[in-house]
Amino acid sequence: MDFLKFEDVSFAYPPVEGDVDQDGKQIQPPAIFEHFSAQLPGGFVSLVGPNGSGKSTLMLLAAGRVLPNAGGVLLLGQDTRALNQDSRDKLASYIYQNMELDTDETTGALLDYVYQNGSLGGAAAGVVDTSKDFLAEIKEVFEVADLVDKKLTALSKGQLQRALVCFALLYGSKSIFMDEPFFAMEEPQKESALKYLKAYCAATKIPVYISMHELDLTKKYADTVMLFYPNHDIDLGTADEVLTNEALEKSYGVPVSMLKQSEELSREQIARRGWV
Repeated sequence: MDFLKFEDVSFAYPPVEGDVDQDGKQIQPPAIFEHFSAQLPGGFVSLVGPNGSGKSTLMLLAAGRVLPNAGGVLLLGQDTRALNQDSRDKLASYIYQNMELDTDETTGALLDYVYQNGSLGGAAAGVVDTSKDFLAEIKEVFEVADLVDKKLTALSKGQLQRALVCFALLYGSKSIFMDEPFFAMEEPQKESALKYLKAYCAATKIPVYISMHELDLTKKYADTVMLFYPNHDIDLGTADEVLTNEALEKSYGVPVSMLKQSEELSREQIARRGWV
């Protein structure tokens, strides 16, 4: 059984009320996918490409957070149209880009709640160290043990991102989708998180799809890469097969050297804003 199957999928976001052209006519958003069919693998998969190329939309469709206008999406053999919220969440956890939660609870209370009330039922062995409880291992790997008494709303951006990844893992869904979940983390924390997620994916056979802009990290950790183009075409393969200089320049529309400079600038901006 394929992990993820798109069958003749077409999708466009609904028009925004009040968004009109110079003639006062409602602007219709363009289609992101038209008659798109694909069979996508499990494993640790990285989605890369410029903003607006369809990475987020593909994951939203895959995880059943949005439904196709036409065609169908099968996640682990189940049609996403037929899923209620509970069955959908058990099939797929989703971390949205710039996700925030409005709650007065402490980080520790939320970690415990998700672990107890998700599919794991508060009882699972660690992935790297099976002698440890899974929650204890997660707290250590993602450096959240010192955050348990802080309210979630009091965390920095980088701290919040680490907590959100913990929630996704602790819930115990059969697949995980993450939309730029690490951009505000410090570089060593990104490395630690990706190393653990790769090990988690291999040990549990739970597929993890993650979009991120750090090409070097994608090359280092991803089993499979999906490279998106502005026209919504997609290349699928290993990092060596897909992330050639020629393909990257076609996708992003700039020389590869400029992509690396852009990544460095983004890291500097995040550090200046104190998001870590």
